Amino acid sequence: MKRYKPTSPGKRHFSVSDYSILTADKPLKKLVSFNKRQRGRSKGLITSRHKGGGNKKLYREIILGEEKKGISGIVKTIEYDPYRTTFITLISYRDGDWRYILAPNNLKVGDSIVCSEKAPVKAGNRMILKNIPVGTQIHNIETKTLQGGKLSRSAGSSAIIFTQEGQYTFIKMPSSEIRKILSTCYASIGQLSNIEHGLIEIGKAGRSRLMGKRPKVRGSAMNAVDHPYGGGEGKTKRGTKRPKNIFGKVTGGKKTRKKNKYSDKFIIEHRRHKK
Repeated sequence: MKRYKPTSPGKRHFSVSDYSILTADKPLKKLVSFNKRQRGRSKGLITSRHKGGGNKKLYREIILGEEKKGISGIVKTIEYDPYRTTFITLISYRDGDWRYILAPNNLKVGDSIVCSEKAPVKAGNRMILKNIPVGTQIHNIETKTLQGGKLSRSAGSSAIIFTQEGQYTFIKMPSSEIRKILSTCYASIGQLSNIEHGLIEIGKAGRSRLMGKRPKVRGSAMNAVDHPYGGGEGKTKRGTKRPKNIFGKVTGGKKTRKKNKYSDKFIIEHRRHKK
């Protein structure tokens, strides 16, 4: 984590990730594309509030599955990705192909990685769950075979192999939830990089605008016609039994998970809520 001297009010609480481990400034040209963003609006009308603007950025094409199964590769660079909180790494494969993957912590330039059913248990390698020892940290976990990684893909996240039981592997998620996944699914070894991302302080409003976040206004500061909390002199109490959003839908104390969701049967122990 890097902090700045308080040379201005915006820099007083300003902090960024430590980018000293990055080894390249520009991405590989053939693996990037540009998507014009019209966030928050459709035909000029706001469809999603508080989104818009932001810096232009290039999308890096990343493999999350087993596209390079059985082909070893060498780590060439560790780079920043504007679309992700974790860092990414450029891999040169033995067949001459170049691809980006999510960069686990402690992966260095020159290290070799491989994706196969059985592989050495070291950061960056990818293998099926039944061959990973109990207690190992994993990321980019599949929930269905050949679907690609879906779980534990953000900065610093990792799950833990809890136990092996029959055709299922029990995994303890970062949220403390325990769920079972088919042992034939793949996962990558290690904890993802940029562990201190959660400690970043934005510091000033302009930085949020550069990230594509527009200002939010308190409901109590609006007119009565605009929000359930609106009206009065600005200090009026909520006036509704339960907290609601601008559209009148209950937001606090209401379960939002869909009933009878297909993955409910795979959850062995639900996450523990903070008191």
